[in-house]
Amino acid sequence: MEFITDQSAGYLVNHLARLFARQLQDRIKPLGLTTGTFPALLVLWEGDGLTQRELIDRLDIEQPTLANTLARMERDGLVIRKKDAVDARAQRIWLTDQARALRAPAIAAAMQVNSEALAGLTEAERDQFLALMRRIIAGMQKDALDEVEDRQETG
Repeated sequence: MEFITDQSAGYLVNHLARLFARQLQDRIKPLGLTTGTFPALLVLWEGDGLTQRELIDRLDIEQPTLANTLARMERDGLVIRKKDAVDARAQRIWLTDQARALRAPAIAAAMQVNSEALAGLTEAERDQFLALMRRIIAGMQKDALDEVEDRQETG
């Protein structure tokens, strides 16, 4: 069986993601941001004060990855971590004023990348492309959750 990259959904999505990331990085680097911290900022801009566990769940990443990301964000003055008032084992993540001030220019940069990347598609094609990606993501997340539940039942 031959593997043909331009017929592989996984390969194409990965390649597309790298292109998006490169374009986004070029635009947010002058703001002092990276593509590594951007997803966490997007979630925190929707509402900060989340626990690390909540961020992990929303970002769908591993705990060590988030721990490293938060350490960099704290070092760069974007977040502060405070002990949870109810559960002393948990820490809540709070945006700094510096991070809040970066929201509008960072989101504008991301929107520009999206706009330029999808410029060759009609509005209907853009809507369909986004809908299909959301459906694939939902299916893959469900499959991953089912696998975890199966392991817990048999383990």
